Amino acid sequence: MVLVDSSVWVDYFNGSTNRETDLLDQLLGDQVLLTGDLILAEVLRGFDAQRDFRSAKRLLARLAYEDMLGREVAERSITCYRALRRRGITVRKTIDVLIASFCIARGHSLLHRDRDFEPFRKYFGLQVAA
Repeated sequence: MVLVDSSVWVDYFNGSTNRETDLLDQLLGDQVLLTGDLILAEVLRGFDAQRDFRSAKRLLARLAYEDMLGREVAERSITCYRALRRRGITVRKTIDVLIASFCIARGHSLLHRDRDFEPFRKYFGLQVAA
């Protein structure tokens, strides 16, 4: 299953066209996509207009959903973060560590536009949707 990161949803809802939003548009019609609590919180907080907020909330509600937090993901994220720090790599946002760790733990692919996920692909086998 493919989890779509907020970095792609933000571009998508803002009408930006890039490789990832094109792939998202294609996947919306062809595949079951996944969202979760962290993604919903990041994406939906960004809407100013109530109409746009409701529209985005309806679209996201049609996707498969999993709670993303919990002890397993928290502990995996700590392990990954510390291993990256030992390599001299600092991930800028804790939420990205949690999202990557969730995908790794559950075997989900991630569709994203955020360079902070690259070390998770390189060192921990994060599957990236392409």
